[in-house]
Amino acid sequence: MVENPIRFGVMGCAEIARKLARAIDFAPNAVLYAIASRSIEKARNFAATNGLHEAVKIYGSYDELLDDPCVDAVYMPLPTRLHVHWAVLVARKKKHLLLEKPTALDVAELDRILQACELNGVQFMDGSMWLHHPRTTKMKELLSNFGQLNFIHSQSTTSATPEFFQSNIRVQPDLDALGALGDLAWYCIGAILWAKDYQLPTAVTALPDVIRNSAGVILSCTASLQWDQLDRAVGTMHCSFLSHTSMDLAISASKGSLHVKDFIIPYQEHSASLDFTLGAKFVNLHIGWNVQPEELHVASQLPQEALMVQELARLVEGIRKSKSRPDVKWPETSRKTQLVLDAVKKSIDLGYRPVNL
Repeated sequence: MVENPIRFGVMGCAEIARKLARAIDFAPNAVLYAIASRSIEKARNFAATNGLHEAVKIYGSYDELLDDPCVDAVYMPLPTRLHVHWAVLVARKKKHLLLEKPTALDVAELDRILQACELNGVQFMDGSMWLHHPRTTKMKELLSNFGQLNFIHSQSTTSATPEFFQSNIRVQPDLDALGALGDLAWYCIGAILWAKDYQLPTAVTALPDVIRNSAGVILSCTASLQWDQLDRAVGTMHCSFLSHTSMDLAISASKGSLHVKDFIIPYQEHSASLDFTLGAKFVNLHIGWNVQPEELHVASQLPQEALMVQELARLVEGIRKSKSRPDVKWPETSRKTQLVLDAVKKSIDLGYRPVNL
């Protein structure tokens, strides 16, 4: 633990907040300072259930947390519908923001959040934990030797329980109206853009396989992303609450290919693997391959969510010490992900017509 760690306040007691409270505790340059809920009873129950240190402040309203001058940064796992209101207030209170994905219901809302963060000089980051795993860095190094990227496929699926479909906020249009598109496709779209160094596609087209619940919330969908004719790259993404759990990322290029089966949440917390192949060809008579895929294991000293907290805390400390401006990388990647997500939704609403970006 460093001498003056960044003090985090957690705004909301959603299930994911348990994971982030643990991550903040693991990060060497951060400390969980406060937890807030809409009622003091719920906040106290969260603290007791998760064994939080007795020094952690407990607040029965979000405003109390924001009015605490000791809170440096806020982690916000609230329903998406509430993001724009509370995120803007977080920024106006000069507190740095770690915002759960999807960041907003559309890019217009996200722009209001990002503008507030920029005007108040606070760091913004969304909760895409996988980007902070050392395996992700290793994958990018490998891709630099693969030549021209041709095809990227990403999918995130889970077989939800009957209880999920009855009461989870992700299937309630007044809380998280984007459904699987916001909850799962955020990762898929983000992974495709990451592979393309966040170069936006020229066209996005949803496939006519969309499944919705009775309230109109998307439970499953598929889309393609296309770049211009000179680039000739194509990406496909699939997300669903109706299929067995999968978190695949497959990338094909002119000289090699890469496959990760657990890119969002690694099978193991402290080690993650990937398969890659370089220079693959068929042997004589096409009865085999000249090379076998190589499996590479990448160790991680901290869980990826703790590395995410550590990185945000590092940026906050830099702003605090040197009065530097926030890093624009994170708001820019979030905005591009939101733009493509919006395009998928628009394509669905237009009867699966292509949407140009």
